[in-house]
Amino acid sequence: FIIDQALKACVQVRDFRRGKDIHQLVQHRLSADSSLVKSLIHFYMQCHDMNTAESLFHMSTNRTVYICSVMMKGYIENRKPEKAIEVFKGIDKPDAVLITLLFKACAQVPSKESLNFAKNIWKKYQNTSLLDNPALSSLLNVLMKHGDVESAENVFNQRSNKGPSMYGAVMKGYIDNKIPQKAIDLFQQVKNPNGILITLMFNACAQLPSEQSLDLVKGVWKKYQNTSLLDDHALTAFIDALMRCGDVTHAETLFDQSAHKVLPMYGAMMKGYIDNMLPQKSIDLFQLVKNPDEILILLLFNACAQLPSEQSLNLVKNTWKQYNTKLVRSENTLTSVIDALMKCGDVKSAEAVFAESRRKSIPMYGAMMKGYIKNEMSEKTIDLFKQINDPNDVTITLVIQALMSCNNVKDAEAIFYRSPQKTLEMYGTMMQGYIKNEIPEKAVSLFKQVIKPDEVLVTLLFKACTQVPSEQSLNLVKNIWEQYSTKLVRSETTLTSLINVLMKCGDVNNSETVFAESRNKSLSMYGAMMKGYIENEMSEKAIDLFKQVEDPHEIILTLLFNACAQLPSQQSLSLVKAVWKKYQNTSLLHDHALTALIDAFMKCGDVKGAEAIFDKLPHKVLPMYGAMMKGCSLFSSCSRNSFETFH
Repeated sequence: FIIDQALKACVQVRDFRRGKDIHQLVQHRLSADSSLVKSLIHFYMQCHDMNTAESLFHMSTNRTVYICSVMMKGYIENRKPEKAIEVFKGIDKPDAVLITLLFKACAQVPSKESLNFAKNIWKKYQNTSLLDNPALSSLLNVLMKHGDVESAENVFNQRSNKGPSMYGAVMKGYIDNKIPQKAIDLFQQVKNPNGILITLMFNACAQLPSEQSLDLVKGVWKKYQNTSLLDDHALTAFIDALMRCGDVTHAETLFDQSAHKVLPMYGAMMKGYIDNMLPQKSIDLFQLVKNPDEILILLLFNACAQLPSEQSLNLVKNTWKQYNTKLVRSENTLTSVIDALMKCGDVKSAEAVFAESRRKSIPMYGAMMKGYIKNEMSEKTIDLFKQINDPNDVTITLVIQALMSCNNVKDAEAIFYRSPQKTLEMYGTMMQGYIKNEIPEKAVSLFKQVIKPDEVLVTLLFKACTQVPSEQSLNLVKNIWEQYSTKLVRSETTLTSLINVLMKCGDVNNSETVFAESRNKSLSMYGAMMKGYIENEMSEKAIDLFKQVEDPHEIILTLLFNACAQLPSQQSLSLVKAVWKKYQNTSLLHDHALTALIDAFMKCGDVKGAEAIFDKLPHKVLPMYGAMMKGCSLFSSCSRNSFETFH
């Protein structure tokens, strides 16, 4: 016992030399004392000296279940689960502990062989007392880890006496397999949950953000907040769930009220701010942390990438300089710093980080390639892609995007059709490239090859058909709309594209139907309707629709001016003047809107009004001169000064 405690103390204080000295002192007793062998194996496994531990194990003539369990546990902790499984296979009569360790080892080996072995052991011992709750919990874990949810549910349901660890294993399995609703439903069957189950419930609700999930996490928090069940892990998970459900205010209140803030709580808050498009708050919170870990640094880089500015760039570079030899080690963090530098426009620094990295992961290549595209250096994206030995879906998609940006459709097609696994993102990038290069027919043809398109592809199809308005395009759009209207045609972007293509094809009635049936009408949808009315020479309808908009943006104002120019009258002129008076001192009227405004004044016959606006403009672009000259050609009342200005 004393030697065992001494060896454990050596591990705790990291005094491995003294532990080896103890080994030498008791060497002569090992053949007769299996407990010493067990203690020494445990010591060497903790020191990560597996060779010596294995030597002791193989030299032992009396391999007790305790020695085997220490050996298996050591292999599992040193990430050598296959060896733990081999040790188990050499045991004739395992106990519950060894079976539990076997299941833990199998959970670390993602293969059909390890899954089948675990299931066979379960079948062999399922009617014995060896499969207690800890063993069954480990079995459930291995089944869930291998994605065999059905078998896990069968094991769980067959057990009459279910402990909290079994509920936890199944809940975690549901979460890992992206079935959060089942985890939530299972939690609600537990009468007296422990802290781990409450934490898992918060994790499940975070994965399934909704008003219902938000109400549930708040209710559970309120019920148990004054108990010992809610530790730092539970609080962190609760903050994460609140943020995922969009309740930033409640998360902030909880965080501020917490007396003991651990780094994972800061991480949950920072990530929540980023997810809710509040990057500045994430940055501000990071600057309150004295000793951040790598996760917080990664989140800072993500926040700065979301808020590109000179200030963000300086913060990224300073943080990188301060921590790059200490904490910034993982591929994920390096990928994030490259992404942030690229988003802030510092291509050279991103290239330096990439070049200095010894191990360049595929995500790092992806961040570089994406950054080059963003900074309009598509040629560099193509060159970098050629350096990748085994590109993944993301990098293939990015090089296709780069090639399309360079108008190199032929090479983009070659890479696309050579790809064995074509993802929806690849199809979307190809379609987007065809549209950009004004080859809409190919985009339409490619869409027809997709068995189950997503909303992005449906939107791109509508955009392609907009470029080639015809009876054939209209019929295709209407068929797709009818087929996917309740499944995929939901977002404002897709509905706007649908309205736009229907209008382009001259189907005003169906455009009006889509618009009328939409619950949430965005400004872009109003814009598509107004533009369609103008193109179909129904400017009066465009003007009437404008009057329904409460807070128009520049595009809506521009379209109104275009509609009034198409329908010149005293009434149109009065409306234009009223809108001009209301918005002339705002930031809504830029070059396009002002050009349309001048054109509307001219078309409605108010030449002096157009001249007055034109003369007061500090910044004049060529289209404004064009609008003035076109107006003056219609009326002889242009002033001499105006003609001289044009000249």
